[in-house]
Amino acid sequence: MITFIILIIILIFLIIISIIFLYKPFKKGFTQNTFKKGFAQKNGGKKNNYINEGKGNIHKNILGTDLIPCCDINTEKITGFNRDGMCSSNAADTGTHIICAIVDDDFLEFTKTKGNDLITPSGAFPGLVAGDKWCLCILRWIEAHKAGKAPKIIPESTNELAFKYVSKEILMKYITF
Repeated sequence: MITFIILIIILIFLIIISIIFLYKPFKKGFTQNTFKKGFAQKNGGKKNNYINEGKGNIHKNILGTDLIPCCDINTEKITGFNRDGMCSSNAADTGTHIICAIVDDDFLEFTKTKGNDLITPSGAFPGLVAGDKWCLCILRWIEAHKAGKAPKIIPESTNELAFKYVSKEILMKYITF
């Protein structure tokens, strides 16, 4: 009987560990391999499975108001992990694309040296040029900030989840309207 109870406890422990590792978003950057053929497509009107699902899918920006699209969704360069123009995130978004930035040449070259070439088109990914608005990985943006290469951000389109990674004071230094 004791052996049976121990086996049940071990099984429950393994299930809990599996759930943690399967559903916890990883905090790392993404690469060009993120963009597979057909990935960069419009969302098709489907409701997104956001991290803050329990809050009614109402995302807020760093100003405390409703999150608005980072880019014009009528263009070929639709940003956001869900390709809906929004810098929102979900458990599948291992890069946590929550910073809406106006990319510049300094940032594009910086991220290319880190192994993430955002300039070169690849598959469905159109490639970026200076002036494009794009949802960036929070950790890459912080890395660029520390190197003096972070691009300006659009506060109305930058997700409030950014405050979990970087202070308000730092973000406010990069605001552009």
